[in-house]
Amino acid sequence: MTWESYVDYLLIYVILINLIGFFQMMWDKKKAVKNKKRISEKQLFFVAIIGGSVGSIMAMYLFRHKTQHVFFVMGMPLILILQLVVVYLVCF
Repeated sequence: MTWESYVDYLLIYVILINLIGFFQMMWDKKKAVKNKKRISEKQLFFVAIIGGSVGSIMAMYLFRHKTQHVFFVMGMPLILILQLVVVYLVCF
């Protein structure tokens, strides 16, 4: 497999995991409004940690979900910053 193939697979992974993070946050907001069983905060953070932080942050602010929780307001961007640092260290 060539280096380009790995980059293609990584790009597909990043797109998919961010879509999952986005839709997961959206679904949790809809469930919160309807007072139904919710997605755990542990699950929301897990998806962000494994690469879905951008999608999670976008949905957080688009749907105004978890924006009053300091743990999310500080935690999600911190996860993103750490991920960017890791990418920088690995690639440069």
